[in-house]
Amino acid sequence: MTGHAKTFVLVHGAWHGGWCWRRVADILRAQGHCVYTPTLTGLADRSHLMSAGIDLYTHAHDVINLIKWERLENVCLVGHSYAGMVISLAAESIADKLSSFVFLDAFAPDDGEDPVTLINPAVRAEIEAGIARGEVSRTPPPAAYFRVQTEADRAWVDAMMTPQPNGVWLTPIRLTGARETVARKSYIRAGLYPSPSFDLAMEKLRQRQGWECVTLPAGHDVMVDAPQALADTLIHLA
Repeated sequence: MTGHAKTFVLVHGAWHGGWCWRRVADILRAQGHCVYTPTLTGLADRSHLMSAGIDLYTHAHDVINLIKWERLENVCLVGHSYAGMVISLAAESIADKLSSFVFLDAFAPDDGEDPVTLINPAVRAEIEAGIARGEVSRTPPPAAYFRVQTEADRAWVDAMMTPQPNGVWLTPIRLTGARETVARKSYIRAGLYPSPSFDLAMEKLRQRQGWECVTLPAGHDVMVDAPQALADTLIHLA
C-alpha cells in the first residue's frame, strides 16, 4: 500500500448501483483502503424499495446515515453523475466527517437550483412527460449512451441498470456552503464523453479557489472503463 489507508464512500449515478464500483473498490481495498459503495434507495439491489416518495433528500440520507452509523471519519466522498447532487446535499450534514470531496463527471449544483434544470433538455423533456403521465420512474438508456468502451462492458452495464426514481428531479437544492468547507475538493471529467453540462460544471469549479480539476480518457462510466486510472486518481485526490 502506498501512503496511509484512506476511507472512500463511492456514490453511483442515475440508473446504476453500488455494483458499478466493483473494479475500483477491489483495487482500493487491495491497497489497504476502506471502501463503501452504497446503493441508493430504489435502485439495483434496493430496487424493491422503488416508490413515488423517493426524492433527492432520500438519497442524501442514504449517504448521511451510512457515514453516521458506520462512524466514519476523514472520508473521501465521491459522487458520479447524478450523485453530484446527492453528495452536495449530504455534505450539509456531514461536512465535518469529510477530508475530501470529489465530483466524478457529475452535476455540481449551487444553492436554489432545481435538479431537472441541470440535465440536458431532451432528457428533461422525457422526464417531465413521464411525470405528467404519473410514472414513478424512468427506464435506463443503453450503456452505449454513456460511451462505455467495450462490448462486454456495455452488455454488463445494460444487464445491471434499473429505473431511476422520477421524484429525485423535483427537489430544489438548498445549500449553505458546507461543501466548500471540505479541505480537498476536486472534479474529474470523463474526456471521452461529450457533455456541455459537465464541461460547464468543471469550468465553474476551476474558477473557484481550492478546487482541483482532472480529466481522464474514459467514457462517462469511468469506474467501468478505467478503474485503475480512477483508483490512482482518487488516492491522489484524497
